[in-house]
Amino acid sequence: MTDYVQVTTATETREEAVRLGKSAVAARLAAGAQIIGPVGSVFWHLGELGEGEEWQLILKTAVDRFPDLEALLVAEHSWQKPEVVAVPFVAVSKHYGEWISTTVTATA
Repeated sequence: MTDYVQVTTATETREEAVRLGKSAVAARLAAGAQIIGPVGSVFWHLGELGEGEEWQLILKTAVDRFPDLEALLVAEHSWQKPEVVAVPFVAVSKHYGEWISTTVTATA
């Protein structure tokens, strides 16, 4: 395992995914963000089976930055209970890990 995680959330629009990504990267809570979509989604919501399209936001950060990144995503997200999931990197190349570390520890 490494000290890095990939954090994902989903949004209703591409614009919101871009806004959240820019906010996280500008605050140095993530080294980078990728936006994928639209993606199909099936889910339970308010007791009903739902289906729709979402945009996935993927952020790369150091594990110790996750609490602050999570707080930013929850505070700035349009949904009341957004998905915010961190998955640890099993391995990462030396230079990529150094880039993440340097980026998220630099002064915003």
